[in-house]
Amino acid sequence: MPSRISTTFAALKSRGRKALIPFVTAGDPALDATVPVMHALVAGGADLIELGMPFSDPMADGPAIQRASERALARGVGTDRVLDWVRTFRERDDATPVVLMGYLNPVEARGTAVFARQARAAGVDGVLLVDLPPEEAAETRAHFAAEGLALIALVAPTTAPARQARMLAEAQGYLYYVSFAGVTGADRLDTVEVGARVRALRAASTVPVAVGFGVRDAASAAAVAADADGVVVGSALVERLASGDPAQAPARAEEFMAVLRRAIDAV
Repeated sequence: MPSRISTTFAALKSRGRKALIPFVTAGDPALDATVPVMHALVAGGADLIELGMPFSDPMADGPAIQRASERALARGVGTDRVLDWVRTFRERDDATPVVLMGYLNPVEARGTAVFARQARAAGVDGVLLVDLPPEEAAETRAHFAAEGLALIALVAPTTAPARQARMLAEAQGYLYYVSFAGVTGADRLDTVEVGARVRALRAASTVPVAVGFGVRDAASAAAVAADADGVVVGSALVERLASGDPAQAPARAEEFMAVLRRAIDAV
């Protein structure tokens, strides 16, 4: 049975469109804003949502997402609440893929098989674990596969050729290409270099390739969309959601998505 992820990318490809993939931190800028923001993102043109699971030591994240995680943790956000929000989102939206993005510790603390069952039951489609090396991912992948969850892989410019080949062979859902070596939120996107690397990855990959890190506005989103199957925007969105009245966060989310949607559709 096709997954929501594969169905979404196939539908976009048939229409000659690229995926717009926003990242938001669960529980930020307010507990009661998470589900409304998710729906607003879709209304603004998002095709897939990456929902960040707050973690105390987010080593791959820059200041904006680190602070969002800290705020969410201070509000008591844990795995159960994140899954509850996905379940509530599914009451109105059974089509938009949801990928949980985070770190391995909370998954292992719960038990990988238990986490996989609970995530799938809530309506999660995939999981991206930033600190899970491919050499150690077999057991996690097996537990996820048993529940129909895609284990999304991250490939970086510094990934060694042999490791990259392995990740391409094992890729599920989509491949997340990190546009530069560093943390999220940095502003040093070299679209020419990224384009060349993404074209090479797409030629070798059996799944779509999405690009994240460094996409902050319409111009950078459009530049990335010229070569990628999907564009991921995280820190810039997280900053906007945190910049004003939490009650207005859904409106800010929808407005920002609409701007990016128009930009990548014009490519």
